[in-house]
Parts: sequence; structure tokens; C-alpha cells
Amino acid sequence: MILVNTDYISGKEFEMLGLVKGSTIQSKNIGRDISQSFKTLVGGELKAYAEMMNEARELATSRMVEEAERMGADAVVNIRYSSASVMQGAAEVIAYGTAVRFK
Repeated sequence: MILVNTDYISGKEFEMLGLVKGSTIQSKNIGRDISQSFKTLVGGELKAYAEMMNEARELATSRMVEEAERMGADAVVNIRYSSASVMQGAAEVIAYGTAVRFK
């Protein structure tokens, strides 16, 4: 499966199959949440939250790819990511794009 954030793939002609998306809501445990709160007092990277968001993007992407595969797609073009806070310490991540089949 080819995944790109452009609306074309060099040297490929394709037909659009439709919108595909994947999402997840992730949170860290209360112990990590407390330790990350202390980190905001001194500054620096919040590594536990960075890991959480990376895991969420990976999961959302894999769910998007699964949906594209069910449609018979060869690639997903114009991929975008969006995130939103659902509650303190939890975030939703969505990955979406257009599933395409090569001609």
C-alpha cells in the first residue's frame, strides 16, 4: 500500500474509490499523567504524551489502511491527520485520505 500526502503519485494513473479514515482515542495512565504535570512546571518535552500521540497516529493510520484494503485500493493519497483533546490526558487522532486503484 502506497501512502502519500500529495494528490498524485508520480508515474501512476488511478481512479478514486472514496474517502477512507481511521481513528483512535488514547490516554495515559494516572501515574504518568501526574508525572507529566510536574514536567510542565520545569519545561521540556512531555515524552509520555509524545509517545501516546505517536502510538495514536500509527493506530489511526493502520485502521485507515485496513479500510482502503477492504475497498481494493492500491494507495491512499492526500493523507491528513487531525487531533483533538477529548478530556484531560486523552486525545482523539484521525487519519484520512482518498483510496485509489491504479489503472
